[in-house]
Amino acid sequence: MRLYRHFDSVPEAGRGAVVAIGNFDGVHRGHQAVIGKAQRLAREFEAPAGVLTFEPHPRRFFQPDCPPFRLTPFRVKTRLIQALGADCLYALPFNKALASLTAEEFVYYVLARGLGVRHVVVGDNFHFGRQRGGNPELLVQLGRQHGFGVTVMRRVLSAGTEPYSSSHVREQLKSGNPTRAALLLGRYFEIEGRVRHGAKRGRQLGYPTANIGLADTLHPAFGVYAVRAQLYGGGGKWLAGVANIGISPMFNYRTPLLEVHLFDFQGDLYGKHLRVALVDHLRGEMKFDSLDGLIQQMNEDSKRARVTLAWEEWDNAWPASPFVAVGPETGGA
Repeated sequence: MRLYRHFDSVPEAGRGAVVAIGNFDGVHRGHQAVIGKAQRLAREFEAPAGVLTFEPHPRRFFQPDCPPFRLTPFRVKTRLIQALGADCLYALPFNKALASLTAEEFVYYVLARGLGVRHVVVGDNFHFGRQRGGNPELLVQLGRQHGFGVTVMRRVLSAGTEPYSSSHVREQLKSGNPTRAALLLGRYFEIEGRVRHGAKRGRQLGYPTANIGLADTLHPAFGVYAVRAQLYGGGGKWLAGVANIGISPMFNYRTPLLEVHLFDFQGDLYGKHLRVALVDHLRGEMKFDSLDGLIQQMNEDSKRARVTLAWEEWDNAWPASPFVAVGPETGGA
């Protein structure tokens, strides 16, 4: 997949694509439907299949002090979009200049002149341009003027009741329901990062942990999770484990932390990059009267996590075989 970070200097190989446009935070099943439609049209038109998104997320630009909310930091989103089979990713810097473009200017400068798009695919709730002044109907009209087609996808409904949305995924994760979030995403929610040194309390308690900062990633409900983890460069194998997300009331961390204990693992993880998938939320964070009480509970948590994880074989899990939700659409010009 080719990555382009600007729209005004795209080489010929990146022009003329069928492009799905959106923030695509989470790359959930609704997003997959939009991207999948762009790919099918690209094959029909014998054109590249592209995805256009923005970095940082516009919400972060307009509300720089808002709490962490992103489901997929840029590195993760790029990997997921690549796994879906896109030929081109246009990750445009969302800055003051881009935010100031009117809807008409965005279509002319970015889509028509900059990328020379062949066709565009968006969701029916898509808004664009300064103060969200553009909508799908306007995009269809402007596409006719500038010589490209537009397909507007009706939002795919989860369980036939409500549209898939990043907001809904966030709600499920914050409420401690990673299983429901996984059904919306089409895969388990992951946190990834580089393993750093900690206070080594886990090792003293008999449960050595790999510690990863949450950074700008959404903070799921604090507590203990059954997890699977994959080490970059580790041959793709997913390892079973148990993890705590939070501030650890026994020790009162200043900032929330992900602490992962991998079952039956021997090796040095410091400095390594780890992907951690949240499979099930076992319990909330607790404060114990003694370390013995904490160890006893950790033993119980580990037993429950092993039972939870025993039913599934993960060697061929996402992203090797992503599944794409397909929904209906209305045709544009």
